[in-house]
Amino acid sequence: MKIKDINRVPKHITTIGGQALIEGILMRGPKDLAIAVRKSDDEIVLKKEKLNTLAMRYKIFGLPFIRGVVGLVESLAFGIRALMYSAEFFEEGDKEESILDKVFKDKAEDVEIVLTLLFSLALTIGFFILLPTFTTNLLKARIPSPILLNLVEGLIRILIFLIYVTLVSGLEDIERVFEYHGAEHKAIHCYESGDELTVENVKKYPILHPRCGTSFLFMVMIVSILVLSFFGWPNPLQRLIIRLLMLPIIAGISYEINRFIGKSNSLLAYYLSYPGLLIQKLATVREPDDDQIEVAIEALNAVLTENKEEDLWR
Repeated sequence: MKIKDINRVPKHITTIGGQALIEGILMRGPKDLAIAVRKSDDEIVLKKEKLNTLAMRYKIFGLPFIRGVVGLVESLAFGIRALMYSAEFFEEGDKEESILDKVFKDKAEDVEIVLTLLFSLALTIGFFILLPTFTTNLLKARIPSPILLNLVEGLIRILIFLIYVTLVSGLEDIERVFEYHGAEHKAIHCYESGDELTVENVKKYPILHPRCGTSFLFMVMIVSILVLSFFGWPNPLQRLIIRLLMLPIIAGISYEINRFIGKSNSLLAYYLSYPGLLIQKLATVREPDDDQIEVAIEALNAVLTENKEEDLWR
């Protein structure tokens, strides 16, 4: 199936989204979150819990532009916790009590999630903000235009991202995760098309999806070029501060663009979604097997509600 065909609007556009885990899948529905993991003995373990997001509790966090930033942080937290949970099924031997377990007791998992988020944020700042901006600064004498400097910085950021996903996609363990990523996409395509969620039905759908997190990350990089160009090319410290302060705004704008792409079959939506779909095809999504599709179906079924309007993408 061609990328252009993938971008066609299905019968039912859903807000349900997922994440590939270690031999499993996380699915997030309108009311529930579910994690399905296939153990080494072939049993599928399902964990389900009620969602209680900030947007559910306070309407302000569900407003346009704000919802994208809040949702991104919450999705990262859910994803890290789900990855830790799925990894527990494949740890060899008895798990030793860590320093965090000894110090924080019942709160150790929450502390570990926060530390992982902070570490991830530090790596993101280092590789995707500091490295591109200081590399571009070396070319400042040859590129006098601030707009061109911001463009070069953005292109370097995209290049780093492409190198990263390409290298990661070559790892054997990550290859399995990307296959589960494909199973997640196929299952959601099947549901959005109104077909019964069976392995045979799910198999016929594409592994690429326009509302994938990969597409969102690429959109963030494109939007950052446009937004940061308005601030010229100040000294390194000012550039760092501006980029950090603008991250929430860039994420909010990118999220709203992705919402538009997800529910539109216009030519503009097609061209906006194409780069993200291409990255999925080249690096972050692989064709799953029947067992992986079964896991995706299990996770997706667990978050469906009786009223399909509740998960409708509006």
